[in-house]
Amino acid sequence: MKAIVIGSVIGASLMVAAAWAVGAPGFPATSQPAATGVHSSDLIALTSPVGDARQQLTVIDPKMHVVSVYHIELATGEITLKSVRNIHWDLQMSEFNGVNPLPREIRSLLETK
Repeated sequence: MKAIVIGSVIGASLMVAAAWAVGAPGFPATSQPAATGVHSSDLIALTSPVGDARQQLTVIDPKMHVVSVYHIELATGEITLKSVRNIHWDLQMSEFNGVNPLPREIRSLLETK
């Protein structure tokens, strides 16, 4: 069963990679440390391990400004939606949970010179 799940994940990754290669030649794949990713003209998909026998899949839709997070149980292939968020308004903020100096403070220092 585990081989089927791993084969399915690899197969899906190859399909996304093939779609990316056809849709956006020459555009590098998106990746982060400890995560692998694929970028297509429509979606960005990142995977990373999240503990014993689980994988996290993050799907980003840059056109709709939506991020979705799924957890995949590698032993069973069960996929669980963990979170969905429209980040449009998040991206409009200039600061959140910031520490000093805040962006507006840096800007005011630079404008006075």
